[in-house]
Amino acid sequence: MGDQTKCSLAFCPSFDKVKPYLAMVSLQFGFAGLYIITMVSLKHGMNHYILAVYRHVAATLVIAPFALVLERKIRPKLTLPIFLRIMLLAFIEPVLDQNLYYVGLKYTSATFASATVNVLPAITFILAIIFRLETVNVKKIHSLAKIIGTVITVSGAMLMTLYKGPIIDFVKGGGASQHHETSESSGTHSVTGPLMLLASCCGWASFFILQSFTLKKYPAELSLSALICFMGAVEGTIVSLIMERDMSVWKIGFDSKLLAATYSGVVCSGIAYYVQGIVIKERGPVFVTSFSPLCMIITAALGVVILAEQVHLGSILGAIVIVFGLYTVVWGKSKDSATDHLSSEKAANQELPITNKSIDFDHDHIHIHDDNKLINGQMKTPEAKTSLTQGT
Repeated sequence: MGDQTKCSLAFCPSFDKVKPYLAMVSLQFGFAGLYIITMVSLKHGMNHYILAVYRHVAATLVIAPFALVLERKIRPKLTLPIFLRIMLLAFIEPVLDQNLYYVGLKYTSATFASATVNVLPAITFILAIIFRLETVNVKKIHSLAKIIGTVITVSGAMLMTLYKGPIIDFVKGGGASQHHETSESSGTHSVTGPLMLLASCCGWASFFILQSFTLKKYPAELSLSALICFMGAVEGTIVSLIMERDMSVWKIGFDSKLLAATYSGVVCSGIAYYVQGIVIKERGPVFVTSFSPLCMIITAALGVVILAEQVHLGSILGAIVIVFGLYTVVWGKSKDSATDHLSSEKAANQELPITNKSIDFDHDHIHIHDDNKLINGQMKTPEAKTSLTQGT
């Protein structure tokens, strides 16, 4: 019984270290599903403004009850500055970022969109340095690893984008017409699509940075996620009514449109905001975004099987480079965490001891109280080494 207890106690710290990695890897599978499902719904005529609104309505309905119940005792007071930050967060990510992303996805392909998102860690890293959320010391290897890993990751993404190479047919004879349709769409908007996706990445990185600052003032992850989703639905509705005057675009049935809104809302908004908030508090925004290259690899595999997208040699080589860059960044971040932990322990060990002695001053004498015993000009305890008397 004792051995089992020791094993479980030894396992818990190790599992706590692994949890952020498991959480972020799991989210990448969720985001990969989003690319595929959203692509199908957009091809079936789903309006991207309406999709963003329905997405956050679904997220609010799912996350809000948990936030009300689980965080009712720890939820901080919602002040005006925090509310303004939440409004800005809701505009940056649910409204601006997602609509830009949907347009870019519609004009390119699921694989290309997921590859473009790989610039997200680099943009987030640069913003984190600007806002002093990340420290860089070029004299330390782990700091250099973060910089080099970011450059390698971006290089892999550029390799995927600029170099195609021969087609690698993993699934022979499938979906030639679908791929031809996608290629025509990509050729028509060869500039607009990538620019929209790049702007989307900038908005997403800004969201992570602002979310990191907001969590310090409002440390209730579920409640913050619910508020962001709710305000995103409200602001998105206003934008949609301005941009789309045809009310028929709001119609939705039991089809791929409903699946896209529900899946993206529950998994990629509600759960993702909550999980990312927890990991950001523990590891920072750069750690969260460094896992996005995995989503590209998963999406490419699903795109081949489900959407019959053809994979080029450049995509495979770029994926290998991206994985290497990802590992380098994560290694640097892990060393950062270990260094911070050692520094905190060292600071705690250097604290001065606290004694139970106190000194009172009156007109003619100094009275020293030691463990409730009074020394008045002579020794009363073995600890007192000298007598203290001051005459006039």
